[in-house]
Amino acid sequence: MQYCAVLFFAAAVACAYGAELAALDPSTRVVGGTNAATGEFPFIVSLRSTSNSHFCGGSIISNYYVITAAHCVSGSSASSVVVVAGTNTLNSGGTSYRVSRIVVHSGYNSNTIVNDIALLRLSSAISYNSYVQPIALPAQGETSGAGVAAVASGWGYTSYPGWSLPNNLQKVSLSVISNTQCSSYMNNIYSSSICASGGNGKGVCNGDSGGPLTAGGKLIGLVSWGRPCAVGYPDVYTRVSSYVSWINQNAV
Repeated sequence: MQYCAVLFFAAAVACAYGAELAALDPSTRVVGGTNAATGEFPFIVSLRSTSNSHFCGGSIISNYYVITAAHCVSGSSASSVVVVAGTNTLNSGGTSYRVSRIVVHSGYNSNTIVNDIALLRLSSAISYNSYVQPIALPAQGETSGAGVAAVASGWGYTSYPGWSLPNNLQKVSLSVISNTQCSSYMNNIYSSSICASGGNGKGVCNGDSGGPLTAGGKLIGLVSWGRPCAVGYPDVYTRVSSYVSWINQNAV
């Protein structure tokens, strides 16, 4: 698991939103969010170290596969990652699953954060119930245009700086913005990127990486990177619809 990487894009500091929480002050979360209701996001999972420390989010897409950001697991061994499903809290509940294989996109670049997507193949099948369900994927190339209402969820930091961590899963309402508008704030925006903003004081932060951005009951984005945190700039997500063919080819 890698720590938050500091990237310099056109003299602007950006940050891949992954963090190994055990290495930081104990006491993570979406900034400006609210507690999610039990079972509201049955597809979200917490990625943890073998010492049970949350470091990234992910989403269930089938009984055996979870999708997350490449920067969360690149360079990690499958045996070092544990997936916890079916709970809104970090300190209790849920079912743990071991990972048997990590598939990082072959085009992932840790400097530009392009192709920031990975699949985790679990050692045993996820059992579905009211609190554990897969999330639907969009069609390959499906567009979520500017103005689409979306929701991000995760256990990332609730403030920056300050590193305040939540125990309860958080959610925040955002709006998708066009890539053209997003490019006016930062570089390294690709057709496979999707940006969303909630204005100053609302957004994702360290620990939210790999977690879901959803709209219309579908997974449209994976938390990737941004300028930390919720300071009025949009956050950048991996556009899932750009990778559906890749997902179908590799989640087998």
